[in-house]
Amino acid sequence: MKGLNHLLHAGKKATHGATAASHDGLLPDEREFQYAAKMNNLETMEKLFKKNVNINAVDTLKRTAFHFAVARSHVSVVDFLLHHKARLDMADQHGLTVIHLAAWTGNLDIMRKLVKAGADQKAKNEEGMNVLHFAAQNNSVKIVDYVLQDLHLNDLNKPDRNGRKPFLLASEKGHVDMINNLITLKLFTSEKDKNGETPFYLSVEGGHEKCAEFLLEAGSDINVLTQNNSSALQVAIQNGHLSLVTFLIDKNIDLVPKPEQKNSPLHLAVINNHLPVVKSLLDANHDINSLNHRQETPLHLAADLGNVELVEVLLKAGCDLKAVDKHGKTALAVASRSNHALIVDMIIKAERYYAMKQEHLVHSDDGPDFSLSFKQDHSTQTKHIRSSLWNLAYKQLNPQEWKKLALFWKFTGEQIRAIEEQWTGKKSYQEHGNRMLLIWLHGMLLARQNPVKHIYEDLVEAGFQPLAEHIRGASSTGMDSRKCAIS
Repeated sequence: MKGLNHLLHAGKKATHGATAASHDGLLPDEREFQYAAKMNNLETMEKLFKKNVNINAVDTLKRTAFHFAVARSHVSVVDFLLHHKARLDMADQHGLTVIHLAAWTGNLDIMRKLVKAGADQKAKNEEGMNVLHFAAQNNSVKIVDYVLQDLHLNDLNKPDRNGRKPFLLASEKGHVDMINNLITLKLFTSEKDKNGETPFYLSVEGGHEKCAEFLLEAGSDINVLTQNNSSALQVAIQNGHLSLVTFLIDKNIDLVPKPEQKNSPLHLAVINNHLPVVKSLLDANHDINSLNHRQETPLHLAADLGNVELVEVLLKAGCDLKAVDKHGKTALAVASRSNHALIVDMIIKAERYYAMKQEHLVHSDDGPDFSLSFKQDHSTQTKHIRSSLWNLAYKQLNPQEWKKLALFWKFTGEQIRAIEEQWTGKKSYQEHGNRMLLIWLHGMLLARQNPVKHIYEDLVEAGFQPLAEHIRGASSTGMDSRKCAIS
């Protein structure tokens, strides 16, 4: 709460007496009087009162000793100030009076004393909040009961300047007891605030799962949108509340974005780098190829961000690799443009893997392939062949020869251009060739083929006889493809 938290914690670092900060706008005795009120020091207050200190003096934030006494629930200090006719109507720079603070702290004894002394029960702060708002916001159930059942101030159940009634404020903070109490008092509301946010939406935004569940049972609409076209699911995703996302999915919240929404839930999970949420949405059969307002798929966004883990999850889930955004770019082109070489290679591996799978060149069991990965291979099992391929790329292939091999292995023009995009100088072709060879190796291993045997035969067939003999000699120790694995 703006202003209130500052007041509740004010004075913790204050220094006693005349050594206190001189920029608070108070005279030395006034400063000491306020500090005594904060510290519940009646003896000092009595002494200073006898010296005719101004008990209503305000600091630069317009706070009096009364503000601090009520904020800290010092009943004896409150009694002292009431006895000496301290002013009840003084508002600080945020419009807070002592009766607001009594409602916030939930101190019913002090609230009754202030009401009896004539405090304005309907006073509002600068945000249009009254005692009922403050009590609801801080779960002060006894204060709410007192205000409504003893004082019969039902007309306080009004929207503040943000359009929020007490019920919305309680929902925003996740106070189930307060919400239940307000429902019992017939103050339940499904009204929206000025931003179009309902009590249910506010409870989800705050990460309050129990409160959200309670409000659903009370009849809240799970799919309602705010003025910014945000849903409860979207705000839970943006804030990374995985348990709430799972809860909302279990309650059958709509996973299909409305036409007026720019991004789907999956897009938002990717944008905010929430990998567990992405997995949760995919498990719930969220459309992996949904398009946002720029005609981008979630893979487009993950590729642009360069997030290897997100891209890996989407690729393994079988997303559409050919989808183009409104500029006609695939996710591969986006990754290439953004200079994310690792992502480029992962997408090319996926494109080649799924093409082989379609041609039944790789094994395809009914269950998921847990060994499947499109990440960079660092496994010890493939270290020898990877070293041979590195030597081939960096020491033996001439500048344009890696492309000749790539075309022989049916790399597409777009795939070759994407690899070539990462230009680091005149010898970039060496890195390009090495990446292309490692992508080829990935496919060989997934097809459970012997890469040593195939690299020799393919080099011969592609017209690289001397290189074939060289690499066979370097790999004379042999390599059993069954021992190769993609880590």
